[in-house]
Amino acid sequence: MQRHPVLLSMSAVLAASWLVIGCASAPTAAELDMQARAMIKSSFHAKGIAGMDRLDQDAVQAACSSPTPPDEAVTRRIEAAEFAAIRWPEGGRYIGDWKVGEKLAQNGRGMTWSDASTDPATNGAQCYNCHQISKQEISYGTIGPSLYNYGKIRGVKDLSDPASAPIIQYTWGKLWDSKAYSACSTMPRFGHGKLLNEQQLRDVMALLLDPQSPVNQ
Repeated sequence: MQRHPVLLSMSAVLAASWLVIGCASAPTAAELDMQARAMIKSSFHAKGIAGMDRLDQDAVQAACSSPTPPDEAVTRRIEAAEFAAIRWPEGGRYIGDWKVGEKLAQNGRGMTWSDASTDPATNGAQCYNCHQISKQEISYGTIGPSLYNYGKIRGVKDLSDPASAPIIQYTWGKLWDSKAYSACSTMPRFGHGKLLNEQQLRDVMALLLDPQSPVNQ
């Protein structure tokens, strides 16, 4: 979860209001941020599986939603730390069933207040929200790049070929924690955030990389 988009705008509103009423000394940026956070928290309440903790940021989210983006040194530290925390698949089994992966990619359910459980097994991957997946789709998001021919473009012809290993490992890492490769990526950290479990990730991996998958036709 990135910094709540209301936070920056609310800070601006608060700052403007101080100028309008002609205060002798305007509050500091830190004070405005604190007031904005208090206003946001007062506007939300816990409901179902959605708790107030969803408004809390970790250090990476805070760095990437600050008024200025993190500098190169901070970016490198973030990426290194996130990469070190990637959990690689048990037994080196990266690939599942692309047919299951396709269903996951088109499934937008999960993690809402009305869902009964936070168990990743009940979630979809929601890939279609940001990406084109195949030429058959008539509606898809464009926030992220097209995933059509993802494996084919990258030369994956045989999943068991050692030459395919680097892109297979990269894809797992990117799905597990996108910020390991781009500190301020807006892509969900599926593994890190416990949005998908290991088997679900294998199935999405198969959708992206299996030569038989519609993605690669």
